[in-house]
Amino acid sequence: MVHGMGRLTFGINVTLDGCVDHTVGIVDDELHDFWTRLMDHSGAMLFGRHTYELMEGAWPAVARDETAPRAMREWARKLEAKAKYVVSSSRSDFPWQNTIRVEGDLREAIVALKAATERGVLVGAPKLAAALEAFGLIDEYRLVVHPVIAGRGPTLFHGLPSARRLELLSTQRFASGVQALHFRCATA
Repeated sequence: MVHGMGRLTFGINVTLDGCVDHTVGIVDDELHDFWTRLMDHSGAMLFGRHTYELMEGAWPAVARDETAPRAMREWARKLEAKAKYVVSSSRSDFPWQNTIRVEGDLREAIVALKAATERGVLVGAPKLAAALEAFGLIDEYRLVVHPVIAGRGPTLFHGLPSARRLELLSTQRFASGVQALHFRCATA
């Protein structure tokens, strides 16, 4: 990594069977606080269009809801304030504040985004992460494993052409039984 270039970190909730299904996870204040801290350490968020639209459809309303739980509202407010980059070939209008469309060649655009974002970029979109992994652009992984077997839903990194070895940096266990795993790419 070039000095001053931010890391690209893929962070996502996943079930024990490797599924990405946001409807079956354990959502509590401790988990929201974890993701808020992780977002606070990043200079920007990066989404694919589908993930962005899920976020856009839920979180702006939570940010303004005075009755929302504290941890959810804090996440929502900080997400609104954070720079959000979106990869989309089918949408160009992004009215949610601080949202910027990623344009041009994906690999070149993400390399430039990393170079311009010293505090790093947090990507939370499984399909986009698979494309970025195929380019070798992901530096770290924050997988939050829920003690749930979903039995359905998309899985992570389906169809990658080769295996990637990772080095476990840390683990964190939450009261709910959720485990947060922090990996980085292993050096050869």
